[in-house]
Amino acid sequence: MQQFWEQFVTNLNNTSLLEYIAVFTAIASVWFSRKESIWVYPVGLVSTIPYVYICLANHLIGEASVNIYYSVLSIYGWVLWAKKDQQKKHVLHIGFSNKQEWQQQLLFAGSLYVIIFLALTYLKKYFVPGAIPWADAFASATAYTGMWLMAKKKVESWYWWIATNITSIPLYFVKGLVLTSVLYFILLVMAFWGLAEWKRRAINKNSTKLELEQT
Repeated sequence: MQQFWEQFVTNLNNTSLLEYIAVFTAIASVWFSRKESIWVYPVGLVSTIPYVYICLANHLIGEASVNIYYSVLSIYGWVLWAKKDQQKKHVLHIGFSNKQEWQQQLLFAGSLYVIIFLALTYLKKYFVPGAIPWADAFASATAYTGMWLMAKKKVESWYWWIATNITSIPLYFVKGLVLTSVLYFILLVMAFWGLAEWKRRAINKNSTKLELEQT
């Protein structure tokens, strides 16, 4: 335990300013997503762009690709969340996935895992010996899926974020990025909080819609 603590303190002292910025803006971004605020995207971009560099520097190729994907999807989600109808009301609302959408999510995540794992296994052998293919691939595949669903305001996005966070906590710690490891622990707690909040909003929205149809 003492050795663990000493390693934690040492790595924390070596944390760069860039990682601090990325961590705190990531926390703010998740806070905004829980509140269904469009600020999730511009604030998120301040976090994801630095993390591309941080991940590449630490041989986390899959996670680097995730942050590039986050940056692109942030612009896509920003557009979707900002879209309004003729009554100036937002078009996109929080909702649950149906059976077909669940199947699509599982196929999407499973396919990504296989592709990323094979790619990282090859890269580990020839270019990035520090890569951890199975963990990086799982964290990346679940993160890709979570971001895609969040852009569509699906409650299930939080389940994928929870899986990402659980995997990322030890993954970043063994890479010496302890502040980011702590970040993912905080994000894990916030993901459960966000899941409860989005479930409540989706249920309330469905109840309101049902009442309007009955009147």
